[in-house]
Parts: sequence; structure tokens; C-alpha cells
Amino acid sequence: MKERILTYLSYFNMMDEREDFETIHNEVEKGVVFKGTNLWVLISAILVASVGLNMNSTAVIIGAMLISPLMGPINGMGYSLATYDFTLFKKAIKNFSFAVLVSLLTSALYFFISPVNSAHSELLARTSPTIYDVFIALFGGVAGMLALSSKLKGNVIPGVAIATALMPPICTAGYGLATLQPTFFFGALYLFTINTVFIAVAALIVSQVLKFPIRHMVDSERAKKVNHYITAILVITAIPSIYFGYQLVQNENFLDNAKQLVDQVSVQEKSYLLESRVNANNKSIQLIYSGYGISDSIKMEIKKQALNLKIDTAKLSILSGSDESIFRQETQKMQSETEILNNQLNVTRYNLQQARAQLDSIKDVNLKGSAILSELKEFYPQITSCSYSITYIHPDTVKTPIVIYGSSLPIYRNDRNKIINWTRSRLKNDKVKIYFE
Repeated sequence: MKERILTYLSYFNMMDEREDFETIHNEVEKGVVFKGTNLWVLISAILVASVGLNMNSTAVIIGAMLISPLMGPINGMGYSLATYDFTLFKKAIKNFSFAVLVSLLTSALYFFISPVNSAHSELLARTSPTIYDVFIALFGGVAGMLALSSKLKGNVIPGVAIATALMPPICTAGYGLATLQPTFFFGALYLFTINTVFIAVAALIVSQVLKFPIRHMVDSERAKKVNHYITAILVITAIPSIYFGYQLVQNENFLDNAKQLVDQVSVQEKSYLLESRVNANNKSIQLIYSGYGISDSIKMEIKKQALNLKIDTAKLSILSGSDESIFRQETQKMQSETEILNNQLNVTRYNLQQARAQLDSIKDVNLKGSAILSELKEFYPQITSCSYSITYIHPDTVKTPIVIYGSSLPIYRNDRNKIINWTRSRLKNDKVKIYFE
């Protein structure tokens, strides 16, 4: 029995597959550096992730996470703290800070230029981190450091890159920066901080469990101080996520209870439930029943059932279909009244335009007679006056211009015919009536 237990326990032994310590150290040190190829790969990964978030494409986002080199300096921070290699730790912090700055600026620049600025589900999913994200980062970080320390690399590291999801939150923070939305910026940056801190802590734990050699000797006081700093950072990072996780659980519980209530009260007396509106954020429920609703006694029964499901009855409203229809009728009435007023306004505008047109035509009539007289006097000085008007000739109601000329001397028939032809040509109207005084 004892031998069997030892056999089973041997399955968990990692020491035989552990890489040489110097090889692990070189691997970690190489992953910390962000320049040249590593930097351009990071920029490319950020742009790919930003496009994926912009287009709401999960496949593209996963591709960006696979090529991201951000895990290197994070593992370096955890490893260097475990081995007290503070030179490597400072190098990792410096390179990681530079990488984060480049990532933020790259993603912000992309979203600033991009014509599509809608916040899709992939963006929204990175703005509300919870305690579950802490667990994902911690266990993902453990898997990543174990793979880095093992001779059998396998496909663990790509899986860790996807699970811990470092690219999407930093790109979402860039989106918040570009669109000046602090909720997106700080929410996503907090998720990125959770991932960073707990991946680093996971690397630290694995390094200690696998007994990586201490690179520099430190006194106990300094080691204790480092441990205190690490603990403080962990607590500060984790506390908000615990609260958000609690809120998430509360919302899920409320949605479950609300669903149970809706199922229980869907049919009451001669009414049935038309619609249920559930808001998990403010813990409110609105039930709308058919017809003229249900009696007060049934409403009390529904509220008792809600209390049994731990639902606040102060935020439970029960309406009838008629209440809802009255509301809709009032809304439609307001809309129709608005349309009537708009139509009346359009009619008034049209009438004003017609009145202006009539005034302009009157002015035009007065000016036209004077213009005809001044033009005609050059050829016939004996014409002393010109009367121009427009009248309607019945029964056909034809709009006809009338011109009456006054002269100081008689005008002969031949000249009269010339004046008549000239006037008709001048007014571009063959039906004009012309008289001589």
C-alpha cells in the first residue's frame, strides 16, 4: 500500500524534468529585454489586438495574445524576487514599464485614427475585473513558469498567453485613452494590473518551490522588507477584485431569483405575464400583466413569493397591460400633437413665402411700367406716360397684362403697330392688351 502511494506521488515529481538552473536564468533574462525584434513584435501584437477589439473578433484577439512577448518581463520580476536578483528585477521593471507605455500609445493611436469607435462586447468584457481574474492570472502564471522551467516546453506557454490575456486589457485601456472614457481606461488598466501582479507572484512561488538558487545574498531584514512589500501589493491589488467579484455573485443570484419569481407568477387569475423587466444593477423587477391587471390580494401574494426569494419588494412593480397601453397612447398622442404643430408651422412658412412672392410681384409691376416708358421714349419722344397692370379676363380667368400709353402728339397707325409689336416682344407675351390715349 505504501509503495503504491509512493508510486502515485512520484507522478507529481517535477525535478527530473526541470531545466538546468543556468539555462532557466538565461531564458528569463533574454525574455526581459524589450528592444529590436521583441519591441516590434509587441507593437504588431498590440495593433492586431486593437483591430480584433475594434471588429469584435475573438479569433483575431486570440492571435494577438499568442504572439505577445509581454510574459517575459513579468516572469522576470517574479523570478528575480524569488532569487533576490535585484539587478534583474530593476531591469525587468524598466523594460516592462517601457513596454506598457509603448502598448498604450500604440493602441491609443490606433483607436484615435480608427473610424469605428463603438464599444463592442470584447471591449466591455475587459472593464469589470473580479476575483476570478485573479485566479486565472495566478494559475496561468504558475503553468507558464512551470513550462519555462521544464525541459518539456510543449504547448503550455501559448495556452498561458491566451488564458492570462495581457493584450486585450492594455488595448482597451488605450481605447479609453483615445476616446477620453475613464471607465474603460481605469477598468482595463486594473485588469492588466491584476494579470501582471499575479503572474509575477505565480512565477515567484514556482521559483521558490523548485528551489532556484539565490543569485545574491541578502540579510534577513531586507528579505523581510521585500516580503512585506510583496504582501502589501497583493492585498492592494486583490481587494477591489474581491468586491467586484462579490457584486458579480450578487447580480447572478438576483438574476436566478428573479427568473424563479417570473416562472412562479407567470399566470395569475385571468391574467398572464406579458413582459418582465429585470435590472440586476439596481435589483429591480417590473412585471406587466395582460388586460386590466390583477387584484391587490394577488399582488400581495406575488410580493410574499418575492420576499421568500430574498427580493426587495420596494423595487418590485406590478403593472397591467392597460397601464402600459395608456402610457403608450399618451406617448403616441404627444408624438401626433408634435406632428400637427410641425405641419401647421410648415403651412405658415408656405403662406409667408406666398405673401412675399405677391409683394415682390407688386413691386415688379410698378417698376416694369417705368422701365417700358424709359426704353420706348428713346424712339418715340411724344409718348409721355405708360400705365402697366395685370388683370384677369373672365370667364376663362386668364391672367393678362394691360399697357396704356399716353402721348402729347397723335401716333399714326404704322407707328402704333410697331409699338404694339415691340411691347409684346418686350413683355414676351402675345396676349398683352395695348391701348393709346
